[in-house]
Amino acid sequence: MKFPQLDLKALWQQLLYNPKDPLLFNSGFFVYFFLLFLLGYFLLRNKPTPRTILFCAASLFFFYKASGWFVIMVVIAAIADFLLSNLIYVQTDKQAKKVLLVFSIIFNLAILFYFKYTNFFISILNTKFTAQIHPLNILLPVGISFYTFENISYTVDVYNGKFKPVKKFSEYLLFLSFFPKLVMGPIVRAADFIPQIHKKYTVSKEDFYEGFYLILSGLFKKLIISDFITLNFVDYIFDAPQKYTGLECLMAVYAYAIVIYCDFSGYSSVAIGIARWLGFHIPANFMLPYQSKSLSEFWKRWHISLSTWLRDYVYIPLGGNRKGKIRTFIHLFITMLIGGLWHGANWTFIIWGAIHGLGLSIHKIWEEKSAVVCSKINKTVLYNAVSLIVTFHFVCLGWVFFKSDSFGKAVSLLRQIKYHFNADKLVPFVANYRPVLIMMGIAFLIHCFPERVYQPMQKQLQKFSIASLVILFFIFLLLYGYLKSATPVMPIYLQF
Repeated sequence: MKFPQLDLKALWQQLLYNPKDPLLFNSGFFVYFFLLFLLGYFLLRNKPTPRTILFCAASLFFFYKASGWFVIMVVIAAIADFLLSNLIYVQTDKQAKKVLLVFSIIFNLAILFYFKYTNFFISILNTKFTAQIHPLNILLPVGISFYTFENISYTVDVYNGKFKPVKKFSEYLLFLSFFPKLVMGPIVRAADFIPQIHKKYTVSKEDFYEGFYLILSGLFKKLIISDFITLNFVDYIFDAPQKYTGLECLMAVYAYAIVIYCDFSGYSSVAIGIARWLGFHIPANFMLPYQSKSLSEFWKRWHISLSTWLRDYVYIPLGGNRKGKIRTFIHLFITMLIGGLWHGANWTFIIWGAIHGLGLSIHKIWEEKSAVVCSKINKTVLYNAVSLIVTFHFVCLGWVFFKSDSFGKAVSLLRQIKYHFNADKLVPFVANYRPVLIMMGIAFLIHCFPERVYQPMQKQLQKFSIASLVILFFIFLLLYGYLKSATPVMPIYLQF
């Protein structure tokens, strides 16, 4: 009897980084990687140090498969900030502590600036000062924006005495490289994460079922809803908006609002669900943001880990609302500009940040001026409905610039909506895009229900047997196989 021979060359190729097929949660290879890791992790569950080392090794391998040798950047960043944070902690001279903190911040931002913004500023110099500087051939390391912000928050918290730095390098490396959140967040605080490293590995029934719910719902949002709408509608309209009617352009804006939410929140849910299975609790990153009735509320529900980071490490240090009204507006504007620039080296992201900075300032003025009126109408259903619609459309205006490759394309799309709406094309539009509209309707319907509706659903899931969960996941795979396109859709926040 002959046994099938193991193809070592093919296996080795699978272990190497492939830029055309980076390792993500929806890759087939990830299933094998995760199961193998989970087995080793479980065997070492009662040995904290070996367990941590295994986790670090697996996380670095995951990052290597996702971005190649840029994994070295994570290790360098971890070594630098591990050493600097401990030096800051033991330093008694306040001036020396501040110098070390400033050095840490500059070190992290300098690396981020080089990889992400060098060519952007070269283009500005070439345009504004007629310089002849050739752009550099620089590839952007995956996840650099996320782990840079984590590094900065860590050293700042140590400097402010909010957190005692770890003494074991492996623990800091695990905090920074934790693979469920390394590539696309959420941005995790050390004070929330590091104490969990020392806990005994236990996964309760609630953790298992909630993790399953988060993973499956996240994959559904990303792979079923977001990818389908992206490939069948959004991408080609945003690529050439002048070719389409204003009606199609407007619906593409609404569709992109769904796409970016389902894409990013879906990936975040998967990351949080996997972390839950591994015994770590990561706070939610999205809370049904399109239910917001103001822009301030939106930023309490959207990309929460980034918005709270910007609040704690940019807005408040600038002075927050403690320096008077004008300075408050300036601080808001600067904070959101930085938030826009964090997303990418493009004027469209800066404009997006400026729109939100301006919107938050206007909302603060409205809150003050309308206090008497609002108290009289007592936040009626009509007021809340109008507030929700206005907020949603303001956010959608920002998405036009966020999605567009250039300022010109964004303006072109808005011009089509204003001057070439062609409402008479509604019937053929519905006929041509029926599957997309159905998917959009499903997404909006899911988003319309309040959070309290989904909590009982998660509890009901705990009554399912393991066999039922397997069947449920198999049904999802069948649906995914039916809707899957030959063209893979990379997660939107993979570029940030």
